[in-house]
Amino acid sequence: ALLALGAALFIAIGDVIHLRSAHGVSDAPAGQFGLFTRLLRDPRWWSGSLVAAVGFALQAAALGLGSVLLVQALLVTSLLFALPINAWLNHRRVTRWQWLWAALLAASVAVIVTVGNPTAGHARGAWETWAVVIVVLGSVLALCLLGARLGSGPVSAVLLAVVSGVLWGVFAVLTKGVVDRLDHGVWALLAAPELYVWAAVAVSGTAVQQSSFRAGALTASLPTMTVTEPVVASA
Repeated sequence: ALLALGAALFIAIGDVIHLRSAHGVSDAPAGQFGLFTRLLRDPRWWSGSLVAAVGFALQAAALGLGSVLLVQALLVTSLLFALPINAWLNHRRVTRWQWLWAALLAASVAVIVTVGNPTAGHARGAWETWAVVIVVLGSVLALCLLGARLGSGPVSAVLLAVVSGVLWGVFAVLTKGVVDRLDHGVWALLAAPELYVWAAVAVSGTAVQQSSFRAGALTASLPTMTVTEPVVASA
């Protein structure tokens, strides 16, 4: 739990830095991966990535010790860190409604952790299970990407945030499998298919996340992806 909360703090700081970088890198329109390649040349984006990497390392350590449900539920608290940090950097106050929704989110996390009684479960899923995941989530992602392309502003930001949240939810489950293989040695890890899918999902999730940040305000994108990630990961 402490590792997950530490991960939430570092990921929140990284997200805020990424948000500012995505809005400041260029005024020219760009697709998900076009924007991503531009951000790769931005030192500020790399500083945010280094901070977020610390958060992902803490998340991996937490997943090595606890269940996906517990860790991902606690990672939702990153929103409670990101809102005041972003408000402070932009020299404005967090509104009363934003604090209210943040408090309700924290209460929801408490219910999941206490009533849900998360247990360790299995570190890796069967191929049949992953096939169902690919079919279901693939359809959802395709529809959201299409809607984001046709829409604009907050609507586009929310739809892209759903895509990013879904990918990061899958990333969390794959992380638990990667950590499990790491316990068996480097060669076992290199032979695990989760490792390569895990890396591809991380790059895709990051690229779509930056586009979501650029499409709208933090209050539109971050809450959506923050809530979507644990829902998908837990399911």
